[in-house]
Amino acid sequence: MKGSGGEAAAAAAVVGEEHCEEEDRELTVRKTTLFSPGDGLEAYDHRTGDLAFRVETYGRGGACGGGAAAGDLALLGAAGDPVLTVRRRRPSLHHRWDGFLGDGVAAGAKPLFSARRSSILGTGSGILVDLLAPGTAKELRVDGSFPRRCCRVVVAEEEGEEETVVAEVRRKVDEGAHVLLGRDVFVLWVRAGFDAAFAMGIVLVLGRITGDEVDGVLGEELLLEATSPV
Repeated sequence: MKGSGGEAAAAAAVVGEEHCEEEDRELTVRKTTLFSPGDGLEAYDHRTGDLAFRVETYGRGGACGGGAAAGDLALLGAAGDPVLTVRRRRPSLHHRWDGFLGDGVAAGAKPLFSARRSSILGTGSGILVDLLAPGTAKELRVDGSFPRRCCRVVVAEEEGEEETVVAEVRRKVDEGAHVLLGRDVFVLWVRAGFDAAFAMGIVLVLGRITGDEVDGVLGEELLLEATSPV
């Protein structure tokens, strides 16, 4: 897979060890509603075809379950249990979103991660993700374009160290029909040892921060790798 680098940097249980696998993992993610960008998603494991995650938006007063606020996005496990909740921080000039464990309403709950635009102007991709959980302090960077379904999550290492691609969003190709599917179905690749639930959380905030309008011009390297044959 593209992007070599230290396996220690890639190994990260942010939401939970149960979401980290020993082999690279691919999820097929599809939108289940066209009414609002970033929510109404289902993710299926490519190897087994089983549902791995689904996403819903909490209604007013937590109609989706729990006591979360209206507008929160809930990442649910296959059994419907809340795995992660992402919530917009207000006020925030950088359009910042925080990720909380479970339904995120426990007393004194602190975010596991925080994602924001790197520029206050809000132009281009430029998304940074800060890990806030104890023992995981690290910054990740998103390169490429999520609206085009062609972007990478990269661990930002110290100067002189090689960076590691830990997750990647790509267009999906139907091999049988040799057809490039629309942007409502895409592939999320997750590096071995990296937290798939956390990777899905990043996908959720990307949909909210960048929107779904096609943006910018991609570099040649990312354009060559913008599709997946699976």
